[in-house]
Amino acid sequence: MVVHIVLFKFKEENKKPNMIQAKQMLESLMGAVPTLRSIDVGINFAQEERAMDLSIVTLFESQDGLDAYATHPEHLKVVAFIKTVVEYSKVVDYERA
Repeated sequence: MVVHIVLFKFKEENKKPNMIQAKQMLESLMGAVPTLRSIDVGINFAQEERAMDLSIVTLFESQDGLDAYATHPEHLKVVAFIKTVVEYSKVVDYERA
């Protein structure tokens, strides 16, 4: 199994509504992207300076599944929106038994 984790730091302008919209859009990918086995999307409530705003944890059968997700048209629609509302993001991908 492949785990794909992304953390997002949102721009301050319309931050809360944009986070809610991104969360809804990301969750809608379950069932729309065949290789996506699970997705967990969370809006952060920690107030620490190092805190990020939103996280996703997704699960795939293989690297090929993750690659298919990355280029899937429904995922690309979400990416297009997110790119307009985030300052930056961080990613971690790893294999687990």
